[in-house]
Amino acid sequence: MTDVRHERLRRSGLAGLEICVIAALYFGSAELGLLQQLVRSQVTPLWPPSGIAVASLLLRGRRVWPGVALGAFLANIGLGPSLPAVLAITAGNTLAPVCSCLLLRRAGFRNELERLRDVLGLIFLGAFTGMLVSATTGTTTLLVSGALSTAGFWPTWSVWWTGDAMGVLVVTPVLLVLSSARWPRNVRTSRWVEAGLLVVATAAVGFVETGRAPLLFLGFPLLVWAAFRFQLAGAAPCALAVSTFAIVAAARRTGPFAGHDLLTNMITLQAFNGAAALTALLLGAVVSERNRNQREIVDACTQIAGMVSRITAGDRHLVKPDERGAPEGPGGTGGVGGPDGADGADGADGEDSTKAASSSTRRRPPTGHRAGRDDRI
Repeated sequence: MTDVRHERLRRSGLAGLEICVIAALYFGSAELGLLQQLVRSQVTPLWPPSGIAVASLLLRGRRVWPGVALGAFLANIGLGPSLPAVLAITAGNTLAPVCSCLLLRRAGFRNELERLRDVLGLIFLGAFTGMLVSATTGTTTLLVSGALSTAGFWPTWSVWWTGDAMGVLVVTPVLLVLSSARWPRNVRTSRWVEAGLLVVATAAVGFVETGRAPLLFLGFPLLVWAAFRFQLAGAAPCALAVSTFAIVAAARRTGPFAGHDLLTNMITLQAFNGAAALTALLLGAVVSERNRNQREIVDACTQIAGMVSRITAGDRHLVKPDERGAPEGPGGTGGVGGPDGADGADGADGEDSTKAASSSTRRRPPTGHRAGRDDRI
C-alpha cells in the first residue's frame, strides 16, 4: 500500500513538473514573440507559444493542458484590458492547441513527420484550422472590451490567425524533430562539413535578408538544400531561421518592407513565411518518404533473393529417380533379339521376361510366401 502511494506521489510530482516546464516555455517564448508585435501589444506575425503548445500536447498528451493555460495567463495578464478579457484570451489560447491536437490524433498523425500525410495534417488541421479558435476568441474579446475598433477587427484577426498558424508551422516541426533526434553514428566527415556549410550559409543569408537589398528569395535554395540532404532534421530549423530573419527585416522596414504600409508588409511577410514553411515541410516529407520506400524495396529484394537461394539449394539435394529398370538398347538384358538370337516364336516370352524384369526393379524383391506367388505369376 505504501509503495502504491509513493508511486502515485511520484507520478503526480512528475506531472506537476511537466506542467510548470511547459508554462515557463510558453511564457518565455511569448516574451520573445512580443518583441515584434505589430498590432497593439498582443498580436505578432509569429507567435511561438502556439507551436510550443501544440508540440507539448502531441508529445506529452492532453494531460499537460494546464501548463498551456498557465503560460497563456501569465503572458496576457500584463497585456489585457481587464481580467475577464485576459481569461477569455487565455481560454482561446488554450482551446486552440487542444483542438489542433484532437484533430491531428483523429487523422492518425505521427510525431515523426516521415509521411506526407502527417505534414499535410499539421498544415491544414494543426495550423490553419485549429488556430481559428484563438484568433476568433482573442479578436472578439478585444472588440467587446473596447480595446479594438470595428474597423480594426479583420486586420487584427488576420494578423492573429497567421501569427498563431506560423508558430505551429515553424516551431512545432522543430520540437518534434528534436524529440526524436539521436546523435548520429558512423557519419562521414564530409557530412559534418556539409552541415557546417549549411549553417554558415544560413547565417550569411540572414545577414543579407535583414539588409537594405530585397533579397528574401535567397532563403529558398537553402531550404531545398536542407530538405534534400538532411530531410526534416535540417529543413525545419532552416525554415525557422529564414522566417525569423524575415520578421526582423519587416520590423526594421528594410529590404522589401521599406516604404509600405502595415497591411502590405503583413501580406508580404506572411506570404514569404508561409511559402518557406510549406516548402521546407513538404519537400522534407517527400524526401523522407522516398528514402523509406527505397529501404523497404531493398529489404523486400533481399528477402526474395534469400528465398530463391534457399529454394535452389533445396532442389540440389532432391533424390534423383532410379533408372535401373529403364530398357537398355540392343544387346541389353530385356531387349528383343538378345544375344541368344531369339526369333519371333520366342517374342512373347521375351516380352513377358521384360515386364517381369521391369516389375522386379520397381519394387523390392519379395520374400517368403509372396515370393512364391510372384514366381507363379
